[in-house]
Parts: sequence; structure tokens; C-alpha cells
Amino acid sequence: MANFNKVILLGNLTRDIKLRHTQGGMALAKFGMAINRKWSQNGEQKESTCFVDLTAWGRQAEVLAQYVKKGSQLFVEGRLEYSTWESQEGGKRSKLEVVVENFQFVGSGAGRGAEEGGGGGGSGGGGGGRRTGGRSQPGSAEAQAGGGGGGGGGGGDVDYGDIPF
Repeated sequence: MANFNKVILLGNLTRDIKLRHTQGGMALAKFGMAINRKWSQNGEQKESTCFVDLTAWGRQAEVLAQYVKKGSQLFVEGRLEYSTWESQEGGKRSKLEVVVENFQFVGSGAGRGAEEGGGGGGSGGGGGGRRTGGRSQPGSAEAQAGGGGGGGGGGGDVDYGDIPF
């Protein structure tokens, strides 16, 4: 019997990303997203919001922590993961979350890197970055950047060509 575990989300971060590292040095980012849904029922406009917890690992976690913040819009592809554990009080707990496999920046791009004057020079290209496994996608910032660029940070919007993938 075939199985398929794929989640595609477009929403806004509900909190700043919490970046940690495992004992082995692997970056781990935890964050939440709100996904709004609007529809019409019997001529009346309805709206609901779904809140989802997400986890990103490795370089993706580091890049997300650097460039997005609470309120940023983000497109995410991932998989569902179900975890169970025992609480300190001895009760059983469980959680369903999305493990990020790919993501793409959406919207103005005025993330944390721009606010802190970060994001050095870089050369080349625009367009949003997309990462799959460890491979760059055609049209991604990594494929377009083609070499290092000078420094020169400064405020303003994030130049997606500065993002290292």
C-alpha cells in the first residue's frame, strides 16, 4: 500500500524563530505559522485561522532565523511528524507538527537581516530561494549568485541574492 506525507502551507509567522543547536552542533529552528482561510457560506463571509507548529533543521534553520521574523509571510513544503512523550507530571502528551523540507520567502522580504543592517553584498540574482535536499533549484538565488560579492550591508529590504542557497 502506498503512503504519501506532504504538507504545503502559505502563512505568516506567529512568533520569532527560536534557534537552538543540538549537542552535535546541528541547528534547530522552532516556529509557528498562522494560515487564514476565507469562504462564503449562504452569502455570509466566514474566516478561520489554523495555527501550525513547524521545525526546520540545519542550514535551513539558520537561514530562516536570520531572514524572517514574527509576521513574515512564508511558503513551506514539509511533512507531518507525530511525537509522543511523557510530561513531568507523568501524563502522556502528543503533538503533530510540520518538519520543513523546502521553503520560499514571500512578500516584502523585510525580515530580520534587513532590520539589523545585515545581509552583506553578494552578487547576482534576485528571486526567492528554494532548497530541496541539498540541491539548488534552477532559478534559485544559489544558482544565480555565481560567486561572492563585496560587503556593504545597510538597511532596506533583504536582497534575496544574498541568501546562501
